[in-house]
Amino acid sequence: MGSPRNPDFSALVAHLADALERHGIPFMLIGGQAVLVHGEPRLTQDIDVTLGVDPSRLADVTAVCDELHLEVLPEDVDEFVRSTFVLPARHVGSGVRIDLIFSTTPYEAQAIERAVSVEMQGISVPFAAAEDLVIHKLFAGRPRDIEDAIGVVIRKGSELDWDYLDVWVRQFAEIPGREDLPERLAALRRKIR
Repeated sequence: MGSPRNPDFSALVAHLADALERHGIPFMLIGGQAVLVHGEPRLTQDIDVTLGVDPSRLADVTAVCDELHLEVLPEDVDEFVRSTFVLPARHVGSGVRIDLIFSTTPYEAQAIERAVSVEMQGISVPFAAAEDLVIHKLFAGRPRDIEDAIGVVIRKGSELDWDYLDVWVRQFAEIPGREDLPERLAALRRKIR
């Protein structure tokens, strides 16, 4: 699955998708890998995966890690996952970082249902839909995330379901510190040419 210098992301993603599917774990790829599907291509050195399960399925997720030769990074895995809802791992052969993100919200469950399948090496891999990727990026709010969201809007523009975006952005704007999300979405919408 590639070397540290030249990791084969498509093979790693396909193997990961196959293993998660076999273990009955719903999921979707988010982050930089989803940006490659919906936005402006950019270099990404990691894989972010939203899992449609809560930490009670940690044993199944660590079994997937074992199968794929993913080194689990935290020393106290149970405590780390319980407090962060993230299991960070690194692929032993390539050094690629993989963050497995546990989710329990109705929004994430819906986003996983809406995921767009892309075939990679004969495996159907679900990637976050463009709208959900924009929501994730706006919520994260870092400069790189905003650039990614702009890339998705420029590429997809009028194809995006703006009503869906408006509904979820307004809901997330109720979270303290995220009150500016509707203004950020409006600024993105103005980027459509």
